[in-house]
Amino acid sequence: MKEIDDFREAGKIAAKVREASKKLIMVDASLLDIAETIEQMIEEEGAKPAFPVNISINEIAAHYTPEYNCEKTLQEGDLVKIDLGVALNGALSDTAYTLDLSGSAEHFIKAAEDALNSAISSIKPGVSVGEVGGVIEDSIRKHNLKPIANLTGHQISSNSLHAGVELPNIKTNNPYRFKEGDVFAVEPFVTDGAGYVEDLEQVEIFALYAPGKIRLRQSRKIVEHVWSKYGFLPFAERWIRKEFKSKLLVSAALQELLETHTLRAYPVLREVEKGRVAQMEHTVLVTENGCEVLTK
Repeated sequence: MKEIDDFREAGKIAAKVREASKKLIMVDASLLDIAETIEQMIEEEGAKPAFPVNISINEIAAHYTPEYNCEKTLQEGDLVKIDLGVALNGALSDTAYTLDLSGSAEHFIKAAEDALNSAISSIKPGVSVGEVGGVIEDSIRKHNLKPIANLTGHQISSNSLHAGVELPNIKTNNPYRFKEGDVFAVEPFVTDGAGYVEDLEQVEIFALYAPGKIRLRQSRKIVEHVWSKYGFLPFAERWIRKEFKSKLLVSAALQELLETHTLRAYPVLREVEKGRVAQMEHTVLVTENGCEVLTK
């Protein structure tokens, strides 16, 4: 079936880029160079990024991608999460890893890896997502760390990265049961903090949400550009700045598009007690007797 073949190919590309990108993660490396290099690697494979590459460091859990002209670099002591996705003919894949530049956080990575593997082993038709959340939570707590309760994995469908069903990282009563043919991103988040994240004011990632009444001409141009290039998939402000140059005009347009609910924002997420966070993620296809890891 071509659709499944495309999901498999998107997964293979994500896995290849994920492994190749690990050599970029070193002290003094530019965050902007890392993100743009990974995005370029995806394009060189004949695909597109399914979302801007996330580089989330230490207590930042998700949704940070470098700003336009970002000058930040990785520091000794950083716990670095790289989250990347691939879009190919409508098929999507999503994968993430964590690397430790501190030399003192390998147990975070081991906890996230064990939780991911335990979850994958437990997924099969008829099992509920709430049950798998319990498997993830139990696995993480065995390492004396906490799962992040308000971050989840997610169902994926053609052209939709978040297709409606969440896969929790804690035990819940969510009754949805996996079905053969489902595609899910499984992504345990591990912390030594409170086990919750909060929104920061900073937003670098957006996605089209619904048509609104748009006043500014520049706003309309940005919507047309986003729709033609990304559809409903997330995009970075830095991607738009490359196209439209003016920081002032882009900022004003994005603000209007948020106010009219034309765009949704993905604020940077930080652990509420500033605990360090590790993440591991694979995309899986639910099969007759279990699941197939597409990003391996």
